[in-house]
Amino acid sequence: MPIDAAPSEVQFVTIHGKRRAFVKTGSGPALLLLHGLACDRTTWDTVIPLLAKKYTVIAPDLLGHGLSDKPRADYTLGGYANGMRDLLTLLGIDKVTVVGHSFGGGVALQFAYQFPERTQRLMLVSAGGLGPEVSLAVKLIQAPGWEQVMRILTLPGLRHLETGALRALATYGGGGLRKYTRDLDEVATIVESWRDRHTRFAIRHLVRAVVDWKGQIVTMSDRAYLTETMPMAVVWGRDDHVIPVRHSSNAATLAPEAMVTVLPDSGHFPHRDHPEEFVRLLDQFVSTTEPSVYNRARFRRLLRNGATVAPPPLRSVIA
Repeated sequence: MPIDAAPSEVQFVTIHGKRRAFVKTGSGPALLLLHGLACDRTTWDTVIPLLAKKYTVIAPDLLGHGLSDKPRADYTLGGYANGMRDLLTLLGIDKVTVVGHSFGGGVALQFAYQFPERTQRLMLVSAGGLGPEVSLAVKLIQAPGWEQVMRILTLPGLRHLETGALRALATYGGGGLRKYTRDLDEVATIVESWRDRHTRFAIRHLVRAVVDWKGQIVTMSDRAYLTETMPMAVVWGRDDHVIPVRHSSNAATLAPEAMVTVLPDSGHFPHRDHPEEFVRLLDQFVSTTEPSVYNRARFRRLLRNGATVAPPPLRSVIA
């Protein structure tokens, strides 16, 4: 399908009858930036201009988010990974370093598992898929009646009061409160997006595919050994109250040589809290690692043998 818009602007392409929005800018090695649950490509706005000086940056609105369509469709991790493969194919990009935030981290893990021949490196940012725990607010999305409650809470007058209060707390919450209020501006943006019933529908179906009352359903731990030749980095905010920072240590099961960086004075959005440091870490990761090279025979051998050897300990760094 033809792609509309100038390279640095939001572009649109139709894949399998569904319209998808994305930004593609810069030149150089390709980076695919995948946003989190109920967010969109704008979560990367502070880092895209910095990255585009050296890299080709592709930042899509995942299906059901942002300006992309919100149909009755496949909102599983596998479905999202397939959609990213098809988008990259249309853009003429064969291989990428995949960067996934929160739910987008789960998509990134799934993409690397399904398409190792197209994945050069993997960076996980406060990512899902590394442990069961997740905030109660996320669990409630799959509860009966959530959509009806949100329909009321996002009515114009009430919504404006809620989002105004959240942004005020994010701006003025200081001292010891800062660790609890720093992400509330992002929460306000999410609440604002839920005024659209199609968005609420998509988010609810997405959450039901990956979360239940016990927490996250999907994990990569049983297939972690398949990524042993793929460079991996993990970035987390120390004050993350959506997915606990202790999940960063679980990345040891995913990559023997993974480097974990825990950023102080940061919550669930470390790339927004510290954009320049995040760009430095990502650039360092890409610049100092060789891209993964897919070998079908080796992949077959790994599948046949399974996870027979535990990975060595993880190196953890507090930035």
